[in-house]
Amino acid sequence: MTGGETLDPDHTGTRAGPAPVPAGLRLPDLTASLRDGARDFARAPLFGLFFASAYVLGGLVLTGLGAGPLTWTLAMCLGFPLAAPFLAVGLYEVSRRLEAGQPLSWAAILGVVWNERNRQMPWIGAMILIYLLFWSFLSHMIFALFMGPTALLGPPTDLAAYTSGAGLAMVLTQLVLGGAIAFLLFALTVIGLPMLLDREIDFVTAMMRSLAVTRANLATMLAWAALIAVATLVAMIPAFLGLLVVMPVLGHASWHLYRRAT
Repeated sequence: MTGGETLDPDHTGTRAGPAPVPAGLRLPDLTASLRDGARDFARAPLFGLFFASAYVLGGLVLTGLGAGPLTWTLAMCLGFPLAAPFLAVGLYEVSRRLEAGQPLSWAAILGVVWNERNRQMPWIGAMILIYLLFWSFLSHMIFALFMGPTALLGPPTDLAAYTSGAGLAMVLTQLVLGGAIAFLLFALTVIGLPMLLDREIDFVTAMMRSLAVTRANLATMLAWAALIAVATLVAMIPAFLGLLVVMPVLGHASWHLYRRAT
């Protein structure tokens, strides 16, 4: 614990005081965080499964809304993980309590999640929503630019249309721009979200500190973002059911990475 910090009596375990400075992170910190995340999931599996079910149900709903045109289904399935960090606050709280040796109960965990509505979390949630809307608009514009405006009325459902010519160029552009946009959101939230749970600071400060940690540890954070993206994509393949394991482990691991960074 950083010197000069105090505990907030209105939010058990939340620390007040100056935001932490970036700390050096290396690849071994990622493996250690994953190991700790898996351990937390094993120690409290019901909490992990409960919060992960939101990811699974959300993915199934988005797929249902986008069923039919391959492009819309793909765009929404790729966009859904952008909102995932906001749903992880319950997992952060479980890991925080396990780390502090505090008891776990549904009333306590859900109470903390519910009380976040009166703190800074809704603001960063609103920013994530704006991000999703912006990406949806941009992806539509990229599609129209490469495939023609009329394709928006009935986009090709044949996979071959996206593996050559304008279709392939469109897919590559979506991946490059989407990856850059997703990484910026990642950089703003990877440390910022658990910090908002852990400390009494405003969401702008939390995002700036998260960005500072990412910039100071760019190679490690790029590896962490890539790992999250690949693991999440693989977990979504079997009807999103893999998220029931992957999301709790990554959520708990994100808390431990935050603790190592601060």
